[in-house]
Amino acid sequence: MNAFGTNKIEEICVIIPTLNPDQNILIIIELLIDRGFQTILVINDGSKSECDICFDKIKQYPQCTVIRHFRNLGKGRALKTAFNYYLTTFPHLKGVVTVDADNQHHIDDIVRCAEHLLSHPEALVLGVRNFKNSNVPMRNRLGNLITIWFFRVLCGIKVSDTQTGLRAISNPLISQFLDLSGERFEYETNMLIETKRKMIPIEEVSIQTIYIEENNSSHFNPLMDSIRIYLLIFKYLSASIVSFLIDLSVFSVFMVIFSSYTLEVKIFISTAIARALSSLVNYSINRNLVFQATNTISNSIKKYYSLAVVQMLLSMGGVYVLTLWLGINSTVLKAIVDFILFFISFQIQREWVFTKKISD
Repeated sequence: MNAFGTNKIEEICVIIPTLNPDQNILIIIELLIDRGFQTILVINDGSKSECDICFDKIKQYPQCTVIRHFRNLGKGRALKTAFNYYLTTFPHLKGVVTVDADNQHHIDDIVRCAEHLLSHPEALVLGVRNFKNSNVPMRNRLGNLITIWFFRVLCGIKVSDTQTGLRAISNPLISQFLDLSGERFEYETNMLIETKRKMIPIEEVSIQTIYIEENNSSHFNPLMDSIRIYLLIFKYLSASIVSFLIDLSVFSVFMVIFSSYTLEVKIFISTAIARALSSLVNYSINRNLVFQATNTISNSIKKYYSLAVVQMLLSMGGVYVLTLWLGINSTVLKAIVDFILFFISFQIQREWVFTKKISD
């Protein structure tokens, strides 16, 4: 019996996705069993044949089930395979805790995350590390800090560790995460983005920051996996990028068409026409694809065009003043002004125009 009364650690399944594991995974499994975990799923994600001996030893534990991918399909696919198997085989359990196979998650932290889930089943529980510690490899420190910044500023998601593999997830959330795209490390990033879209709370549990041999055992590719992660973030911003390009292109055309008019008149007309066209695209994509809003169209469109009018006036004024002051091409200045405005507008749309209700 743990500190939360009737909830027991046995009600949590441990999921360990692994590729070419060493003896550390056996140490993890023995510690997990010793602390009371009775259901452990190990996903062999296409490991080398030399690792068969290790997996054979794992199978000898009655608490363990090994699921094998014929070839390496990626961590995201391994997690989804485990989630699907778990939901169909252990529906009586409360949830899962995902653990990396390299022994970089301390058993006490695994237990704490599992227990935290039992008292917060509505939330995604993250075991978060402290990247200010001196033992954190530079590539991991920079990669995480940059991603943390992107998530906070662009996506409005405040987490202290975007790449942690130690996560505790309840059954209702697992079913929602099961259909997410992403086959490799970007799947875990997509999971965080989904919490914002569906108003799923995030609970953080501080854990020890452990890196063994400069994290050389990690299968995270700093270049390719980082590109996949950031592509997801920029996909989230796709509507603003597309509408920005439409707006700038239309503005440029009409600045030429009305070139005989005074500066203030041609900037006003060109900006108004460009914003009218680009806003239709922006609203439609943001509502249906990016934010997947559930509030009524009448509610969101009033907010959207109130914001659009203010944004248009700021764009007109900014381009006009800067053109007079700097004497630079108005289209170039509009690109700079609107880049800043679109960046601010995106966040306002996310938090106000297309916000979801908690009950949705």
